Amino acid sequence: MIDLWFVIIAFLWTGYFVLEGFDFGVGLLAPLLSRNAAEQRQSLQTIGPVWDGNEVWLITAVGAMFAAFPAWYAGVFSAFYLQVTLILVGLIVRGVGLEWRGKVNDPRWCDLGIMIGSGLAAFLWGAVFADLLFDSAPAAVLGGAFTLAVCALHGAVFLTLKTTGPVRRRARGAALGAGAVVIPVAVFALSNLGTFPALAAMAALAAATALIWRRREGWAFAATAAAIVLTTLAVFMELRVSPLPGLTLAEAASGSYTLTMLSWIGLIALPFVLVYQGWTYWVFRKRVQLAGAPPR
Repeated sequence: MIDLWFVIIAFLWTGYFVLEGFDFGVGLLAPLLSRNAAEQRQSLQTIGPVWDGNEVWLITAVGAMFAAFPAWYAGVFSAFYLQVTLILVGLIVRGVGLEWRGKVNDPRWCDLGIMIGSGLAAFLWGAVFADLLFDSAPAAVLGGAFTLAVCALHGAVFLTLKTTGPVRRRARGAALGAGAVVIPVAVFALSNLGTFPALAAMAALAAATALIWRRREGWAFAATAAAIVLTTLAVFMELRVSPLPGLTLAEAASGSYTLTMLSWIGLIALPFVLVYQGWTYWVFRKRVQLAGAPPR
């Protein structure tokens, strides 16, 4: 049961980083790629139906940590209290910006909040996990730079996949630029892990850049998503040995009765969540047109 719930928590964090990763990237890049209000609206509409659902993965992952591994949960969120607080501030500012920008006369402040909140959360999540693994300020900064660059690449590729017209063209250029930055950063950030998933993540990032150059947007998005999956796998492989210094996974876990009850709850609830979110993405699978542009 202990190993099962560790795998479930790793899966939930992976889902969060893959899905919220392109949310962060779009929020970060939209003001930079848009030249007018219509283009900004087009960019943000790509994540409009899904961003709040993507955040549910974070709530579920943290809730699962609290229930299944309370000592791990307490140690992590106590040690990184300031960073996690800033992440929550970033998520709140971003959420307010996304919800209010269509209800105010001047949405520029909302757009700025979306950009800052997305970038802050993307950077700090990488810093938290890097510091958790290596207990080093330089490693935390490098980890934050890596996740920020990966989210920018992931979001840019997502925009090429989901938009049309000038935004799509600029997003392709942004993806190529982000790819040129993320590959050397990945070499420094992931080489410390030294595992096969980490090496495969570097290869996936390089493949994503090559694929976007060849205008294979769908495959490029699959490659950036695979890079995030592989990076998260490499991180949790390290955490499996020692989730916190001096603490084993067995010592951090709840009792067997609690884990058994959680398993039954998860068995019932998780399939419905996955099916519902999959259906949401299917319904909103088409490209977002620029307002006033002829349908394609």
